[in-house]
Amino acid sequence: MIMHESYATYLGFLGVTLLLLAFFLNLFKLLDSEGYPNITLNLIGGLLACYSSYLIRFMPFVMLEGTWALVAAIALASRLFSRPFLHSELTR
Repeated sequence: MIMHESYATYLGFLGVTLLLLAFFLNLFKLLDSEGYPNITLNLIGGLLACYSSYLIRFMPFVMLEGTWALVAAIALASRLFSRPFLHSELTR
């Protein structure tokens, strides 16, 4: 049981770190809020935090982080499919 809990803790810590990194970089205008790096950090961070919450059976955060990841996935899909994929887009 201890191994399971520490695994969930590490995953959750990594997920929340990615979410906070995206937040602070966006807040200080170091990341474009609609750019691939910001959306990707939010997607991966949300997924990790969601899965971590699922492992410890904390359903309110599964719902919160799952919604966060879903919104980021929709934003990423929208960005990928709404206009031609250009190399210059990757550098944003």
